[in-house]
Amino acid sequence: MDAFIQPPQKISIVLRFGIWISEKITGRRLLPARILAWYPKAAVGSGILESLVAHHDGGLNERMLKLVRITASFSAACAFCIDMNSHEHEALDIGAEEISALRGQLELGRVATFSARERLAIRYAQLISQTPLMFDPDFIEQIKANFDEREMVILASTAAQVNYWARLIQALGIPPAGFSD
Repeated sequence: MDAFIQPPQKISIVLRFGIWISEKITGRRLLPARILAWYPKAAVGSGILESLVAHHDGGLNERMLKLVRITASFSAACAFCIDMNSHEHEALDIGAEEISALRGQLELGRVATFSARERLAIRYAQLISQTPLMFDPDFIEQIKANFDEREMVILASTAAQVNYWARLIQALGIPPAGFSD
């Protein structure tokens, strides 16, 4: 399946260098980066945003942040995002039952391997990813009781970043890159 548009024939040297780095890191041809070369400001801004992704920070370990990214990907129904963010989930001990719960096929409370904080972070990512945004005050009190201010910002910005990419990628019709192949 092809994207709605193809990358430009000529890409500036600066953007080509950034694309090369991204593709070297991921080991995949990144069509989003190439298509964004049509508008260099969007390419640079998106590249900077992506370079600042939190993967581990204090009490927010890699597993929890991966759960947030996968949840936001499923919530946004973005095939590219699901492919990329679910890649190598097993390395962080995220099992098939947990993936089913993140997909909405199982109730979160029925998955014993999620910690209480993980369940809250997953639910927060789901709420951040819905339209319209609605946050029950009792739920926010639970979040505040279990995460400090910095952690809340990291959780919210992580889910929001996936939503940014999901909207952009889907708006351009970009297919999955084959991370899960």
